[in-house]
Amino acid sequence: MIIKEITIRKMKMMMKNPFTTSFGTFQEKGFLLLEVKDELGNTGWGESVAFEAPWYSEETTQTNLHMIQDFLIPLVLEREIGHPDEVSELFGAIRKNNMAKSTVEGAIWDLYAKRNKMTLAKALGGELNQIEVGISIGIEENVADLVEVVRGFVEEGYKRIKVKIKPGADIEVLRELRKNFPDVPLMADANSAYTLDDVELLKQFDEFNLTMIEQPLASDDIIDHAKLQKELSTPICLDESIHSLEDTRKAIELGSSKIINIKIGRVGGLTEAKKIHDFCMERNIPVWCGGMLESGIGRAHNIALTTLPNFILPGDTAGSSRYWEEDIISPEVVVENGYITVPTDYGIGYVPNLEVMAKYTVETMNYKA
Repeated sequence: MIIKEITIRKMKMMMKNPFTTSFGTFQEKGFLLLEVKDELGNTGWGESVAFEAPWYSEETTQTNLHMIQDFLIPLVLEREIGHPDEVSELFGAIRKNNMAKSTVEGAIWDLYAKRNKMTLAKALGGELNQIEVGISIGIEENVADLVEVVRGFVEEGYKRIKVKIKPGADIEVLRELRKNFPDVPLMADANSAYTLDDVELLKQFDEFNLTMIEQPLASDDIIDHAKLQKELSTPICLDESIHSLEDTRKAIELGSSKIINIKIGRVGGLTEAKKIHDFCMERNIPVWCGGMLESGIGRAHNIALTTLPNFILPGDTAGSSRYWEEDIISPEVVVENGYITVPTDYGIGYVPNLEVMAKYTVETMNYKA
């Protein structure tokens, strides 16, 4: 396939409700969509999961736009590509900027699957027709309110509840949730809010029978997580610390993480995500797919990836209605009793809704050779 045209759309969508983590609170989501077109007129879609501010990682929508325009598009435009795996090789000389790379690579994976008349899930080697789904819930000011929010999602059938925590909003929150939901799979996501000075506090998490505690320590740390894991019976799951297969190998060898969160954007694309999946599967390390509050395009990529066999823990890929009044794909992603049915149409399996998309498009940029 030869990439003949690339279109970038700067998007701005309002989430249904504010979302609060240890980093802060936001409700308006700005992001990029990228559409590639080949010599036959086929199209593929990707989404940048970078936020507008560099609080999750150093990448932002603006730095992604710069990288895509000035460095990545010139590497793929008018280039003949046999398989999407070649894209990560083309981008290999560019350090980091994984979310920018993933945006372009994801669109080419979608295009490749469509050209070959297969679903993206099958193109990746996926096996599942349905995936289990968990839910991620931001920090609530009132614990009683949080309990009722969780109750609603449990009644909807979500298979796992993840709650954001931070110092001062942790032990009592988890204790209250466990009292109300003694048997629900529960995990806590700290987003790097603690240090090794908090070991005695973090040891108290063991009483709550959590599936995992996600990224308790610094985002760039692997060594201290290994020290912490020796003090806890609760499994540690790494998120922000994992950017590549090499990071994964080091974390597992050091004992820093018993579970790995794979986010497509954070690791640089589907090719690297699949490598991490395969490596963990060989070593009996469970993986799951984390979410980045994606629109339907990014959510569709997550669904496809989650069909791989070692995604044995429910991910964050909730239904479209969890975050948006209207999504930019048709049909929207629907969760039924905690499951999403994997679409059977070619590529990502969902049709970009250009009419809805136009409502939230701030700027469009087009590139041809």
